[in-house]
Amino acid sequence: MANTDPTQLVTRAERLRAQREQLGRPRDVDVASLFQKRMTAGQRTADAFANVVGSWRFIIIQSIVLAGWITLNATGVVGRWDPYPFILLNLALSFQAAYAAPIIMMSQNRASQLDRFSARADYQINQKAEAEVEEILTLLRAQMALMEGLREQLRGPSADGGRGRRTGG
Repeated sequence: MANTDPTQLVTRAERLRAQREQLGRPRDVDVASLFQKRMTAGQRTADAFANVVGSWRFIIIQSIVLAGWITLNATGVVGRWDPYPFILLNLALSFQAAYAAPIIMMSQNRASQLDRFSARADYQINQKAEAEVEEILTLLRAQMALMEGLREQLRGPSADGGRGRRTGG
């Protein structure tokens, strides 16, 4: 450690405390709930839609519907309203994809914006924590230097030439 003068270390700790206080207290906010409160009805709808379309339940139901559609049209049990190559089915799936993709993208963009806000809040908290740790370590070094000085004073001069060993009896 380069500097062991307690007075200088305490002065440095006071400067660090002033810098830490300039950072202010990090806001204790739940970024996600604030973000949620500011969402419009359309944004909430887009998120709900993305949650439904991105679920296993939706994939399973859609797979059952597609398998049923193809089976009923291929066998002709109820009549062939969309015979092979299933052009009506293809049109319905294209329509679904044309609307689902942009809505899902809107939801993903909002999620990445929320991540940026959360990262910014985390960064501010981390800055404050780093300043506090540095201040504590500086104060600890000052205390160690003071204790070392006191120990040296308590030892005092000894009979063996100041090496700290006591003689006597």
